[in-house]
Amino acid sequence: MSNDDDDKTKKLLEDAHAHGALSAKSLATLDVVDVGAQIQAGLGCTIDDVAASEVVLLTMMPDDSQSIAGAGNTDAVRDGHNFVLEALRGSKQSGEVLAHTRYLNGFVLCPYTALEHAVTMTTLNYDPCHGTPLYDQTTVTLGTVIAKSQELAQAGIAVRTVTLIITDGGDYGSTRCKAADVKAIVDDMLAQENHIVAAMGISDGTTDFKAVFRAMGIPDRWILTPGNSSTEIRRAFAVFSQSAVRASQGAQLGGFSN
Repeated sequence: MSNDDDDKTKKLLEDAHAHGALSAKSLATLDVVDVGAQIQAGLGCTIDDVAASEVVLLTMMPDDSQSIAGAGNTDAVRDGHNFVLEALRGSKQSGEVLAHTRYLNGFVLCPYTALEHAVTMTTLNYDPCHGTPLYDQTTVTLGTVIAKSQELAQAGIAVRTVTLIITDGGDYGSTRCKAADVKAIVDDMLAQENHIVAAMGISDGTTDFKAVFRAMGIPDRWILTPGNSSTEIRRAFAVFSQSAVRASQGAQLGGFSN
């Protein structure tokens, strides 16, 4: 990444802070060189590529930890992610959606791009075999949402965002961020009232996902806790997709309606 790109990301985050969209605490968490580089990797399309006057940012962070494969849920997570893309492609607002997918261990499957060009998960690009740095990567993912939102807003484009964090375990492997760091960022986003931050905790039999996600600032009404079966996982993705479609249509949503 060039210094110019690094400076651009830094400037977007500083501008978000200046406009009251990001607290000093959150800015400090995101204002780290390698975090900036990871955020830059997700920003994708330029403002010149955006023709719409209103845009919805659809962001998903699928878990690619080895426990997904160990539990036999690889296909269900992959299919669920792709189902969400398909549901939005079938909506009236599909031309206004920019999609971005970053795996829980940092691999960018697809930086922000027009929905029609969004990359689906396949057996070739999704091999869950890593750890669960949940706090570190949620911070990067939400930082990317904030930076892209700021970039669009500065161009006079109205922005709404819908983000889904997916994990089948609590944090294991974060080195920089704690739950409270994520919560500060989520609190800032929710105060803006144009962001939805949702989470899906796929049962591992022991983790209290409501407690994990609450500590990260995610409201109970935006938490899905499917059991460890492909049927329940796919159903949870379907619930999220309905909310994403409704949000893209400008509906004011108070939570999942399942």
